[in-house]
Amino acid sequence: MTDYLALAQQLATQIQPGAAERDAGRILPYAQLDLIRHSGLGAARVPCELGGGDVSQLQVAQIFIALGKADPSVAQALFPHFATVEHLRLIASPEQQRLYLGAFAERRLSSGAIAERSGTFRGEIHTRLERRGEGLVLNGSKFYSTGCLFADLLKIQAVDEDGNAVYVMLPADTPGIVMLDDWDGMGQRVTASGSTLLENVPVRPEQVIPLAQWYQRRNYIGASAQLIHCAIDIGIGLAALDDTVLWARTGSRPVRESGVDQARNDPYILHTLGDLAARIHGAEALVEKAAGAVDLAARSQLQGLAEGAELEAILARSSIAVAEAKIASTRAALHVCERLYEVGGAATTQSRYNFDRHWRNARTHTTHDALAYKYKVIGDYLLNGKAPPIAFTY
Repeated sequence: MTDYLALAQQLATQIQPGAAERDAGRILPYAQLDLIRHSGLGAARVPCELGGGDVSQLQVAQIFIALGKADPSVAQALFPHFATVEHLRLIASPEQQRLYLGAFAERRLSSGAIAERSGTFRGEIHTRLERRGEGLVLNGSKFYSTGCLFADLLKIQAVDEDGNAVYVMLPADTPGIVMLDDWDGMGQRVTASGSTLLENVPVRPEQVIPLAQWYQRRNYIGASAQLIHCAIDIGIGLAALDDTVLWARTGSRPVRESGVDQARNDPYILHTLGDLAARIHGAEALVEKAAGAVDLAARSQLQGLAEGAELEAILARSSIAVAEAKIASTRAALHVCERLYEVGGAATTQSRYNFDRHWRNARTHTTHDALAYKYKVIGDYLLNGKAPPIAFTY
């Protein structure tokens, strides 16, 4: 049986070389995603009976920490595939699960075209699935399509003619789908998070997955997705810590008033490194702790191990655990990436080292969800016993 964590760690050693150069030159990591595709890592959470590994949520977090440390753009480009696996496991029909999860076991990768910039509120969807003659067509546009340029299958969110939310699973080469490499964020530069245009895209009924009921039913999917985001942030922070330690060992010079002849003996550099290590490793431990809560929630819901109020409580606790981890991973990643320069000094700002990519990546990736609402939700849960919102962000 495949050891998916060991596989991810091996892949990380192949992905890490050139990560800084790809960021600097905005070179999309097609070769790196192909390595992941052909390795079979995409089957890690596919059920065993469909050819996958059904690994724990802890292993998922550890997989993304390893990949995020190697290259967070590659890790984020892979994230939608793992999110799609969970959506299919919970929401899709048995026939759709056999078709699409089976494809993932056969080394296909998926991605998602979900978010749009239109509308008043975040999360509003205006892409339409409409009947045209005897068939269905999809029309609209997506602003964020992370990883879609690397994918074999796309999961596209839309609303049908009755206003009900749906997912549509389509091969990436379906006529009418145009994917643009127009993402210009300051960080996570090579995630292929560009636009997707949908013009009269033909859709078969069996490619449509009804989604609307899950807007009213609490589920583990949001917590599992947020857990991966936390893991990527931990990976970014660990990479920055490694670069800080290496620079302190080989590149830093002491200041005259330090009283030491090597920077590695400067008490303030040692103190700073201790602070950075404690921050990021503490956050890593909290992420791994949260993974246990998410795993219990996923197993309970998927396998019917709990129901009613008991299941609701398990799901709510997993969302709270991940919200706490999200706060810690966000703060720790940003802290490490910023304080790197206090150890390295002015020389580390030179563009040839591209150390600023760590902070740019952390700052860009951690804007995914409003951290202030994580604090609010935790406080409301502890003080008032109020469960988090039913949403794919909790």
